[in-house]
Amino acid sequence: MPISNFVRALPKAELHVHLVGAASVDTVLTLARNHPDGPVPTDETALRRFYEFTDFRHFINVYSVVNDLVTTGEDVRTLIVGYARDAARSNVRYAELTISATSHLRAGIAPDELVEALAAGRQEALAVHGVTLQWIFDVPGIWDRDWGMTSARFATEYRPEGLVGFGLAGFESDSPRAKFRDAFAMARDAGLHMVPHAGETSPPSEIWAAVQDLRAERIGHGVSAVQDPELVRHLADEGVALEMCPTSNIRTGAVKSWDEHPLPQLVEAGVPMTISTDDPGMFHTDLDQEYSLCHERFGFGRDDLAELARTAVRVSYASAELKDQLLKEIDAL
Repeated sequence: MPISNFVRALPKAELHVHLVGAASVDTVLTLARNHPDGPVPTDETALRRFYEFTDFRHFINVYSVVNDLVTTGEDVRTLIVGYARDAARSNVRYAELTISATSHLRAGIAPDELVEALAAGRQEALAVHGVTLQWIFDVPGIWDRDWGMTSARFATEYRPEGLVGFGLAGFESDSPRAKFRDAFAMARDAGLHMVPHAGETSPPSEIWAAVQDLRAERIGHGVSAVQDPELVRHLADEGVALEMCPTSNIRTGAVKSWDEHPLPQLVEAGVPMTISTDDPGMFHTDLDQEYSLCHERFGFGRDDLAELARTAVRVSYASAELKDQLLKEIDAL
């Protein structure tokens, strides 16, 4: 079986993908045309140019203006179902989709409307596309202006069905992980799993803060971990998985070149590793492409790729029954 066929056949779990960043170009064009006087282009060629990022801060700025197009519960449902449709083409069977809930509330979506949209989208994603979805509510950096407490309160008070995790994204230099300690404690006390971004564009000290102050169970990105051998050993010994998004890291400049990408070194050191797309609509990728890049850029063979798929299933918050089913299907390939 050619490697491309093997990659397509792999049942996959995706653990690091943002709702708005997952929107296809066609979906964003539809939303943008509802706001023709806004900053998001309404022409496909111009939108694709709009998605050529100069650095990470530029990416965050673009993401924020696209996020502002999402103003109704129906917009949210459309994005969810669109992600499931696109993900199913890469045989994604389970995903934990990150929702910046408070950004949608600021756009004028009522709390109950947002919760209803999540429920409707989740049901349709499974019924129509065969993708089981669960949610991670993240703190969108300092947008909450209170170090994540608004996000934590919404997550714990409105807790929609399928909410399993609490995260933290945004530009890291103005959002020290330790500042969000109280918000993460509130979410943790409510039974949510701790899955912050750290070390995407910050030094290893921020990954240490995520682990020690926020009690992270998984780390979003974590590419700078490779700079600290003690941290690498800790992640490996404690089984703290990294949610690696290779194309994203290159497109945002978080990693300067494929030759410098730390994924192979971290895998070799025994750090649990998962592969995700992060923002596939903005980065023009999908999960099949990310797995294929691990083969083409890093020399990973079929056994390596299958182990990446197994790790994603194992460290996910899927049900035990679904985990067993997916692992058996991976083993059968």
